[in-house]
Amino acid sequence: MTADVVNMIAFVRPPIDWHALAPELTLLGFGALLTLIDIAWLNRARAASVGLASIGLLAVMVPILTLATDGADRELFGGAYVVDNYALIMKAIFVLAGYVVVLLSTNYIAEGDYWESEYYQMLLSAVLGMLVMASARDLVTIFVALELLSIPAYLMAAWRKRDLRSNEAGLKYYLMGVFASAVLLYGLSLLYGATGTTLLSGIADAVASPAVTTPMAVVTLGIVFVVVGFGFKVSAFPFHTWAPDTYEGAPTPVTAFLSVASKAAGFVALLSLVYVGFWGRSDVYQPLMWALAAASMTAGNLMALRQRNLVRLLAYSGVAQAGYMLAPLAVAGESVATGDDALAAVVTYLAIYAAMNLGAFAVIIAVARRTASAELDSYRGLFSYAPGLAVAMTIFLMALAGIPPLGGWFAKFEIVLALLSPGTAWGVALGVVVAVNSVIALYYYARIASYMWVETPVDGADTSRLTVPTSISAALVLTGAATLAFGIAPQWVGRFTDVSLLTSVLG
Repeated sequence: MTADVVNMIAFVRPPIDWHALAPELTLLGFGALLTLIDIAWLNRARAASVGLASIGLLAVMVPILTLATDGADRELFGGAYVVDNYALIMKAIFVLAGYVVVLLSTNYIAEGDYWESEYYQMLLSAVLGMLVMASARDLVTIFVALELLSIPAYLMAAWRKRDLRSNEAGLKYYLMGVFASAVLLYGLSLLYGATGTTLLSGIADAVASPAVTTPMAVVTLGIVFVVVGFGFKVSAFPFHTWAPDTYEGAPTPVTAFLSVASKAAGFVALLSLVYVGFWGRSDVYQPLMWALAAASMTAGNLMALRQRNLVRLLAYSGVAQAGYMLAPLAVAGESVATGDDALAAVVTYLAIYAAMNLGAFAVIIAVARRTASAELDSYRGLFSYAPGLAVAMTIFLMALAGIPPLGGWFAKFEIVLALLSPGTAWGVALGVVVAVNSVIALYYYARIASYMWVETPVDGADTSRLTVPTSISAALVLTGAATLAFGIAPQWVGRFTDVSLLTSVLG
């Protein structure tokens, strides 16, 4: 074979399934269009940017639905990129969460001294990173997707450039994010060096049937660093220190985005790594997940008890919620059936958490338009002049606490069921920790409700009728309906979250 023939073979383009890449390409096209319109029309593009971003996100749902209807699993680039039911479910959650964030951002960004088009370009770029993350089955692809998500998020956190708190939020998020990326990248490099491959399926084979020369101690260390790196991304204790200040200082729609979509993207990557790459090393990741889950639930809830600012309270609540979502992974490796149950529980929790947490932030944004504050005292007597918002906030808070018949109860029920199903002592112990922490969380969620329903407004407060913009009202309707539907008809969400990643490992 001549050198010319070898070169021709080396540069043959791999076959590409364009249908499988349609969601990413659609969002990329709308992002590019938004950039071109901004360059061509400058200020006149500001009014069109929010509409174009909304249409772009809704348009992405079309190929996601056609791929779901087709039902076939698709692998690209030698297994480095996979489009299966799990990936499509997560992509749908990301896109819908991004659309709700656009609704929350519409008036907030338009009424402030912000560059609107750039904001929505950053938002679409971050969502694009999440879509790539959902299908990534390769260490390099995972890291690229993570940075595509993170870099726009750093900029969005500091979007209020004349606000020192926003600058502080962006700087802290950036510095901690870069540190977490360095830890994660070191762990990924250890895994590649020990196994000789970046494909998660290849790592799984190397871990399940290690060669004599495979340094399993290095694999163990790599897994630890990767879990720690993603612990920062999902704000698990003790790697949560960036979250409270970033949540409070960032623009509130950006905080909502970080608390839901960004956290979910970190969990998607963690699930792919655990189920596809690390499945054969449950002796390493299960104790880590147990410790992270128990610590996050307990510390997050205890720290939330002392908060007087609702955004900071939800930041610490988010730490506890991360603990709930990590809990099933502490028993996932006990058996294939247990692993499937644990995966379904985490995906279910992510979907329901997105609805109820975005809804809570929608109320915070609506109330802050009147009070310019997220302090707990500004919610005194809210029911007397904004009963609709008080009812909505109560629904979201009680859902976060896990009170039936709202969606949160089913999410927590799935978590506890996954923990108890293997019948192991540490699974039962972690189930008890979940139950105790749910009771603790109920206290501070109920305290907010009591301020809205029982307390009287502070002296001198404006108690005239509070007008809610149409976009925020739409976000409240969407998130409220989803929160109620997930609780009243849990079998509906259960049908769509009954997925498995273990076929990638076990065949």
